[in-house]
Amino acid sequence: MNEQSENKLQIIRPEYLVVFREQLPIDLSQAFETLPTKHQLSTETFSFYTSIAAAYSSMIEGEQIEVDSYLKSQIKPGVFKKDYTKKTDDLLAAYQFAKKNTLNFDNILKAHALLSVHLLKKAGRGRVRHGMEFILDNEDKIVYVAAHPDIVNREIENLFTDIKLILATELTIEESFYFAAMIQLVFLKIHPFEDGNGRTARLLEKWFLAEKLGIKAWNIQSEKYYYHNLQAYYKNLHIGIDYEALDYGKCLPLLLMLVEGLEK
Repeated sequence: MNEQSENKLQIIRPEYLVVFREQLPIDLSQAFETLPTKHQLSTETFSFYTSIAAAYSSMIEGEQIEVDSYLKSQIKPGVFKKDYTKKTDDLLAAYQFAKKNTLNFDNILKAHALLSVHLLKKAGRGRVRHGMEFILDNEDKIVYVAAHPDIVNREIENLFTDIKLILATELTIEESFYFAAMIQLVFLKIHPFEDGNGRTARLLEKWFLAEKLGIKAWNIQSEKYYYHNLQAYYKNLHIGIDYEALDYGKCLPLLLMLVEGLEK
């Protein structure tokens, strides 16, 4: 990305890209080239890697579902009770929607409406929140306060203005991974919805990569890597306790996890 485009960014932070490149543990081009285009179990109506992504992203949020059981439910519908798979099915529907549609603000709202069918009442699906949003730890202590309701609409609009600009800009593969991971982080810090923010952020990250690098990016198993390194994932997401006082200088460990997910 050239300096002129970087200067137009309103909320996404490009200034850590140089250090990100220096700390890359692998050759991204080579690693991406070796990604499989599809899995042998995939069919016209079933995508192995997308189902894997939906399952692990759901598990990150505490859903009590097993990956092998979920895959069986996709291959042989009716094997498990609907209650067992419903939230992951909703998320899978959002992934499938994203694979067929352009990444923009209207479509992320539509994707959220799909993945939150069994998370929120209809009034909250695909709509930016009006109330305060904060994150609690296991001891019910507040560990993060998201963007205030007075600014949340402005911040999410700024984010998608930046995304539109970046999507229209030619990027290297290193820049594509950097901005994909940064977009996930910024989205999560804004926390624009009443629920489903984590699921949406990980979908958004993958969606951006697919827009820049092609459909093969959907086969990166980032959600699986985040789940198997969940403690580090949550730790690396923590770059401040309040939206107004975030320290993006701490962002690199999280950004590099996306690369590590490709490596593993």
